[in-house]
Amino acid sequence: MDRQDNLYKSKGGLFSYRVSGVLIQDGNVLLQHVIDDPAYAFPGGHVNFGEVSQDALIREFKEEIAADIKPLRLLWVGENFFPWGEVECHQICLYYQVILCDDSQIPLEGHFYAQDELGGKRIDLEFCWFPISSLENIDVYPTLCKEKLKNLSDRVETFVFIQKQ
Repeated sequence: MDRQDNLYKSKGGLFSYRVSGVLIQDGNVLLQHVIDDPAYAFPGGHVNFGEVSQDALIREFKEEIAADIKPLRLLWVGENFFPWGEVECHQICLYYQVILCDDSQIPLEGHFYAQDELGGKRIDLEFCWFPISSLENIDVYPTLCKEKLKNLSDRVETFVFIQKQ
C-alpha cells in the first residue's frame, strides 16, 4: 500500500501532522531551511498515514540527509498556526530529542545541503549547525523553542505557537 503524508487541504487551509528531530552536538543544534526561505526549523517531515511518529522521524532523517538517528525521548508537543504560502496551516508537531547512530554520516559543523520532495516538487534544503547560545540572532520557528533549547525540561512540554502573516 502506498503511504501518504498527513497533510490535508480543507476549506480553511491546510492541516499538517509533522515530526521533528532536535539534534544537539557539543552545544550546537542542527536546523534546516528551504533555500528560498531564511527561516529555520528543526529537521523532520510529515508522518505518513498509519506510520508511528518515531519511525517517520527515522525515515525522514535517512531520506533527507542519509543519517541514521535514534529518538531518545519526546520533548515537546506543539500546536502551530502559521501561513504556508497563501493559505493558513494548522500543524501538530512532535519534537523528539535524537542522537546520531554514526557521527561520520553528516558534517558535525558548518552547513550542508540536501533535497526533499513535497507535492511532487523538489525542495532544496540547507542544514546548519548553530550554537544554542546564539539562536536569538536567527529566525527559528517556532520561535519559543529557542528559549526551550537552553533549558530542556525532563518532562514533555506542550505549547501553542501562532505566527501572524
